[in-house]
Amino acid sequence: MSDDQQRFVPDGFEAPKNLAGDGFRLEPLGAEHNERDLAAWSGSIGHIRATPGFGRDWPPLEGMSAEANLADLVRHAEDFAERRGFTYSVLEGEAEVIGCLYVYPAKEQPDRVHVSSWVRADRAHLDVPLYETVSRWLREVWPFDAERIDYAPR
Repeated sequence: MSDDQQRFVPDGFEAPKNLAGDGFRLEPLGAEHNERDLAAWSGSIGHIRATPGFGRDWPPLEGMSAEANLADLVRHAEDFAERRGFTYSVLEGEAEVIGCLYVYPAKEQPDRVHVSSWVRADRAHLDVPLYETVSRWLREVWPFDAERIDYAPR
């Protein structure tokens, strides 16, 4: 692990495994979410691209195969296990994937924390509650100074 990765979260910090919000909950993203994750984002590409914090390169307009999506989810799970970044599925009920949350060092400024989240177009009403709940959670539970966190407001 590089020095940058070690500095992202302190050695003693244990990343939370869940968060419950009003109408949603979070759990670490993993391979078990593949089919539901792929369906969630591929059906909402325009909506996600219009979400603050996203842009022109994700999600891909041409979509992605289930195998490529699985590889992406496995990479995110490895990042979580190695403490390089933390990706969560946003779930409704027991298992319905309705979005995703990413907590990573900023690419251009690794001393900053880049946070982004999306919800499916048919769950757009949850975007603001997700943002507010996650923002509070980051301030209260995570080891980041608030001024280091970049999370596009809703």
